[in-house]
Amino acid sequence: MKVLVAGSGGQLGRALAATAPAGVTLIAPPEAEFDITNADAVARIVADTAPDLLVNAAAWTAVDKAEAEEATALLVNATAVAHLATAAARSGTRFVQISTDYIFDGRGHTPYAPATPPAPAGAYGRTKLAGEQAAQAHHPSPLIIRTAWVYAAQGNNFVRTMLRLMAERDEVRVVADQIGTPTHAASLARAIWALDGHSGLFHWTDAGVASWYDFAVAIQDEALQLGLLARQVPIIPIATSDYPTPAQRPAYSVLDKASSFAITGPARHWRAELIDCLKDMLA
Repeated sequence: MKVLVAGSGGQLGRALAATAPAGVTLIAPPEAEFDITNADAVARIVADTAPDLLVNAAAWTAVDKAEAEEATALLVNATAVAHLATAAARSGTRFVQISTDYIFDGRGHTPYAPATPPAPAGAYGRTKLAGEQAAQAHHPSPLIIRTAWVYAAQGNNFVRTMLRLMAERDEVRVVADQIGTPTHAASLARAIWALDGHSGLFHWTDAGVASWYDFAVAIQDEALQLGLLARQVPIIPIATSDYPTPAQRPAYSVLDKASSFAITGPARHWRAELIDCLKDMLA
């Protein structure tokens, strides 16, 4: 099976390469060669490679910056999705689009099901919802997977930021009133491979629930055990109101994964995946 990956240099793109099943030939052009915002370039690459599956692992994820640059975020998160979905449809290629918990406003108190009506509260969520709609409009049977709080051993993410701050500062202040589920990029990649062949809307995160404060405490605890940190520092829980940002974050963004778990089997708990990620940093 030939699989073309857009965004091959990002966290998820690298995880897809690392977890690819036997028999998969991965085609992972660098961003400079695979400009997904250029419809002609996308059509040419899809026609030349003739993949069985196209996975869009690329996205504009600068949540705060999207508030001031929504048009640019929309170009990457929606217009480019239309290009990819159109090219995939023309070639008879299966198409996977990755979306986000930010398409919900976070005002709920129970896990969001795939059928829950979207209500994004900010520019990033609006552009990602537009990407879902573009996939549905331009491909006859896309697989759309919503996820949340993605991190990996490489890249720019919460785990790596916390490790740096814990090494540099005498204390770290972390928001404690935003609730969701951390998701290891490798876990998400394995879910994509397992869900290939299905279509429609699915949710995937690791199992369990946490606040960003809970996540930070776990990062420090496990990193100390593994020797990634040399000392323990106080982690101070704060309210969202104590750390204002341009974009509104969902206060509650736990996703209901029942439909995806029915296919893939249940996910591992987020803390077990965190330990695996930290061990990868030692390799």
